[in-house]
Amino acid sequence: MSGVERARQDMMGVQTVPVVKVAIAGFGGVGRATADLLLSRRRRYREHYGLDLRLVAACGSRSGLADPAGLEPDRLDTLTPGLTGPDFVTASGANILIEAGPSDYRTGGPGLAYLRTTLAAGIHGIVVSKGALVHSGGALRDMARQSGAVLRMSGAAAAALPTIDLIRHSLLGGTVLRVEGILNATTNFLLDAMIARGISFDEALREAQAGGFAEADPRNDTEGWDTAAKLLIIANFGLGLDLTMADLAVSGVQDVSPDDIAAWRREGLVPKLVGSLLRENGEMHGAVGIRTYPPDDPFALVSGKNKAIRITTDAMGETVAIGAGTEPLATAAAALKDLEHILIARYARS
Repeated sequence: MSGVERARQDMMGVQTVPVVKVAIAGFGGVGRATADLLLSRRRRYREHYGLDLRLVAACGSRSGLADPAGLEPDRLDTLTPGLTGPDFVTASGANILIEAGPSDYRTGGPGLAYLRTTLAAGIHGIVVSKGALVHSGGALRDMARQSGAVLRMSGAAAAALPTIDLIRHSLLGGTVLRVEGILNATTNFLLDAMIARGISFDEALREAQAGGFAEADPRNDTEGWDTAAKLLIIANFGLGLDLTMADLAVSGVQDVSPDDIAAWRREGLVPKLVGSLLRENGEMHGAVGIRTYPPDDPFALVSGKNKAIRITTDAMGETVAIGAGTEPLATAAAALKDLEHILIARYARS
């Protein structure tokens, strides 16, 4: 509804509530948690922003459901086979897409196809999976700029931990000189367990897998690739760079030995898998690898499944954020933080 039409109805005494339609592509644990949280907050969106938020479509890889009047939680338990894909989302009339599918860094799929189609159509994008952003982040950023769509990705950049928002908003008054991030919960748990209790890598990994937060195939985490992906997203969307995986030196925690742990404990140092960006001679250089910290350093205090980021600027000094949350709720909440930023920027009444 245009501003003129809304004003005309207001003059006639008709109370209008603009409708904003949301679609979710990728309906695993995070996608379903996002849907449930969004639907539970509809009253909040109405009261805070004067908007009627409707979930009009949801789909996984093989099935989905759509209704322009809005989906209720009980209808999301049974999706219809064949209702899926980018065209299904655009046909739903959605204004905003939350993309929460699996990540494939090599092809960008399946999220890349959804984002290319919807961003080209001017549909705002909230990205949770990292694959498309790592594979084609620059192209997606340009596509959003050309169509006027907003593209946000808090859920892909360490979820509940504020990263890009710190750079884009809180530290905008300075030039970023250095970024350090403990960005992967699994590797932080492994190193913390090994250094605190002296157990082996294999034993710590079995504990993490038994706890349900380490994958059956953990190499994406343990070899440093998940940290590298998040670092690239922070660099390219937070700092406006155009780095690729090839620009990063990446190593992980899989080769940490009992001798390494004994030496660090003897020297009073705490190891962390850290993604780092450093400005040198006007250029940013990135790397992922183990760094050690004295026990009084804030990073040494980041225990268990927590994450952290430290950003150093020329004018505003050093800022550290530490945090975590219960998954998949924390990632869902990060996606809905992006949603509220879009509502404020594009839909809420002034």
